[in-house]
Amino acid sequence: MNKSNSDKKISILFRNTIPEIPSTTFGTFAIYKYPAKFIPQVIAYVLKEYARPGMTIFDPFGGYGTVGVVSRVYGYNYELWDLNPLINTIHDTAIIGKVDLNVSQLLQDIKNSKVEFLPTWSNLAYWFTDEFMPVLAKTWGFVNSLPPETKAMFLIPLIKTTRYFSYSDEKVHKLYKSKQSKQKVLELLQMDWQAKFYGVLKRQIETLIKKIEQHSHLNPKSVEYRIRSGVDVLETNLEREVNIMVTSPPYLQAQEYIRSTKLELFWLGYNEEYIRELGRKEIPYRKVKEFEIHSETYHRCRAGIMEEHLKELYDRYFYAILTVFSNLSENVTDYMTIFVGPAQIRITAIPIDDIIVEHLQTLGWQHEVTFVDTIVGRSMFQAKINPASGFADSRMKTEHLVVMKRQG
Repeated sequence: MNKSNSDKKISILFRNTIPEIPSTTFGTFAIYKYPAKFIPQVIAYVLKEYARPGMTIFDPFGGYGTVGVVSRVYGYNYELWDLNPLINTIHDTAIIGKVDLNVSQLLQDIKNSKVEFLPTWSNLAYWFTDEFMPVLAKTWGFVNSLPPETKAMFLIPLIKTTRYFSYSDEKVHKLYKSKQSKQKVLELLQMDWQAKFYGVLKRQIETLIKKIEQHSHLNPKSVEYRIRSGVDVLETNLEREVNIMVTSPPYLQAQEYIRSTKLELFWLGYNEEYIRELGRKEIPYRKVKEFEIHSETYHRCRAGIMEEHLKELYDRYFYAILTVFSNLSENVTDYMTIFVGPAQIRITAIPIDDIIVEHLQTLGWQHEVTFVDTIVGRSMFQAKINPASGFADSRMKTEHLVVMKRQG
């Protein structure tokens, strides 16, 4: 990277810059454990520093939907895209206003319900013991019969409860059957597990109600918005101009988000073929057309990668994200702000932010600044030795917010 760009790196701790959002888990910013989730203070900082009244905010890698939830707090219209349709459920729940629910009565209605729903999932029996299925079927059947606003209040709590009563390990950011999760199911079967099921669901609903009430203190505004799920960002164009892009693309060696949320997607009613189709479109594991990358740093780092399969992963990643940013940038009028972490392939350090800056500069974007934020907490597992490389583990200690301004 050239010296003029390297001089524009400024250290910051975003979580300390937005006093009105006292924590990263405040309100509805943390109603569901979504992997690699934006902390709200990053987005809030961008909006307070660079946005003006009447602007529209855009995130093509919407994930949890945090960009939209924060945009409402500050009164900006927004558009969110994501490959994973789970964004619809999380976002619709996160923006619910205050609700008045008789939770105990609704739980009694579930117990008396005759409506049933089970997902058409060939691996359903692998993840759930037969004993739990009638209660799960009855609860999901009842919730699916509710009107949209009431249903939205139940979906996230029921997803969490369903996962708790599965063989999946909720502590791991992927669909994983562990010894601990098998033991958990055995222990549930030895108790009054139906009472436990309704107790867990009740607590989850009450927790969500408290989070929604807490979020109301931020005084979110009524704004215009658009959510598009199932979006292949490599094949989709913006249909209108937006003013500021605020996004965080997948990690260079990202986990497979669709695979990690399959359990949720099946219970939400998506079918097996559709979920497989989504998985085939994930970055960086999909095939991508070769793309001309205007970055000396990209080519220098590439030369240090010796293994062909890793070089292919590296190429696919940058072909994909830089194709997306190049195409979408044509309809972004003011700023592109991109939040990424530096990465390694084996022992080769990959400064993703520098590569993005260099490429976008050739497209007429000016590098304003890169904010370097220290990672305070991470829920993913850590180890002294990285099992993939055999070298000392060096997970990301910082994340970088690149701010690019349209020239002219």
